[in-house]
Amino acid sequence: MGGPGDPPEGTPEGGPGGGEDEYRSVVFDESFVRAAHLQEYSAQERISDHAPAVRRVPPMRRGLSRQALVLVLLIAVAFGTAIYMGVRHPYQSPAAQETAEPLRMTVIPLAPEGKVPGTADTAYLYERSPAAQFKTGAEGVPLPASRRTAHFSDSQVVSALTTAKDYIVRSALDPDVLTGREVRAVRVLLAPDQLDQFDQSFARPTADGHHAPTGWLVRFDPSRAELADRRVRVQGTLQAAEADSSTLEVTADHTFVYALRPAGAGDKAEASLFTVRRELHFRFDRDDLRLRQTQLVVSYVQAGPLSCAEDSTNHLRPLLAGQTAKEGGPAGTDPYATGSATALCGSLATSAQPRV
Repeated sequence: MGGPGDPPEGTPEGGPGGGEDEYRSVVFDESFVRAAHLQEYSAQERISDHAPAVRRVPPMRRGLSRQALVLVLLIAVAFGTAIYMGVRHPYQSPAAQETAEPLRMTVIPLAPEGKVPGTADTAYLYERSPAAQFKTGAEGVPLPASRRTAHFSDSQVVSALTTAKDYIVRSALDPDVLTGREVRAVRVLLAPDQLDQFDQSFARPTADGHHAPTGWLVRFDPSRAELADRRVRVQGTLQAAEADSSTLEVTADHTFVYALRPAGAGDKAEASLFTVRRELHFRFDRDDLRLRQTQLVVSYVQAGPLSCAEDSTNHLRPLLAGQTAKEGGPAGTDPYATGSATALCGSLATSAQPRV
């Protein structure tokens, strides 16, 4: 154990008792000098100030190491970034976001007054129907001329119209959707807040005005009917308007005409026309526009020829060539039951059928 005069790092090599060199005993290394508590004044200082020969050096104040300073700085930056992102990040917490309005839907079957006309020639059917001048497929859903609004740019208005058109095309013109094989193509266009309602509609279809698959999309009972012509005829309009400073709304009103024949009957079977009139109301906030998704808030559907006595909640069950509507009206409505929708049914005008 060294004495009080020993250097902090031990006796230098060559010092008393260890020596190789007699002069090493009077040479101090740098660590010894730095650790000294006494410091000798210079000769000039002693002459001018009459100071004692030595003075006591205050102990060195050791600050934070460089690594500690860097760590503190990084923590401060991370904390500040977290606060900034919490205030400005576009993905707000669910509690801060406005919940999307549930879809309100109405599906009205239209019953024919007599037998459903049909022929094996689908082109002839279309020529002899009110859909003779309709365009085919997505061409029948053109985008209107668009212009900016008070709070939305041209590109945002176009984005809303394009997303609405995509939804219409996928939900009413995609053959896989029409035959019941596909729903995801429609689902991916919806805002996240509506996905639970969409999924519940297909898992547990209910005629309550909120959970009918046929309110979200057009699909036929695959055990009853198939497409006789994949080129669906369409005509309608799209309109965009600003609802408020943070919301755009798009209204779509289209009529779709499908050529159908009995499932598995073959190409030579008689086909008939089936008409669907859909009015859809879409809503977009700025996140929806950026993510190319939408909130579908109203779906009003008239479809026929259908039988009012059959359930059109899950699938549309068309009346095909030569068939007539079953007797009886729609299922009864219980005015005491809460949350249920009124059962509706209409009559399909003779002028809406092809003249064959």
